[in-house]
Amino acid sequence: SVSPLCQQQDPLYGYFAGVAGQDGQISAEELQACLTQSGISGTYKPFSLETCRLMIHMLDRDMSCSMGFPEFKELWAVLNGWKQHFMSIDRDRSGTVEGPEMHQALTSMGYNLSPQALNCIMKRYSMHGKICFDDYVACCTKLRCLTDLFRRRDTAGQGSATFQYDDVSSPP
Repeated sequence: SVSPLCQQQDPLYGYFAGVAGQDGQISAEELQACLTQSGISGTYKPFSLETCRLMIHMLDRDMSCSMGFPEFKELWAVLNGWKQHFMSIDRDRSGTVEGPEMHQALTSMGYNLSPQALNCIMKRYSMHGKICFDDYVACCTKLRCLTDLFRRRDTAGQGSATFQYDDVSSPP
């Protein structure tokens, strides 16, 4: 646990505290406002509410559907990594990535996806064959959640797992 004084001295804490409730937690709506105010999306459009819900879900270990400051700091680090990665594959600086760039990005993150899986990702997250930063983050978030879920179930490390319906039906 981080002391309140250390938290208050953290530059990110101002953004977080500006939207957090009395309980020191933020909802998806508050996360959206916080990320917009912080400017982390840079010149890209702000994160959608749905992407913010996915980001909270990714780090929501207590199933509260909200995020405390430690989770926010973790998210900030993850988002910065994804942003740097997105910028490095968006070579033409269009603010979007296309299929081959997305395939390269996911492969470099350790995802070995079939052409069919990549095609599904492109259909789900792209508009006219181009994926914007918000949708890129939504895709990365969903893949991380699914990978974390799989790894928790693949206890023998064999590359296979058994799931119950409740495992995959929890929001989002």
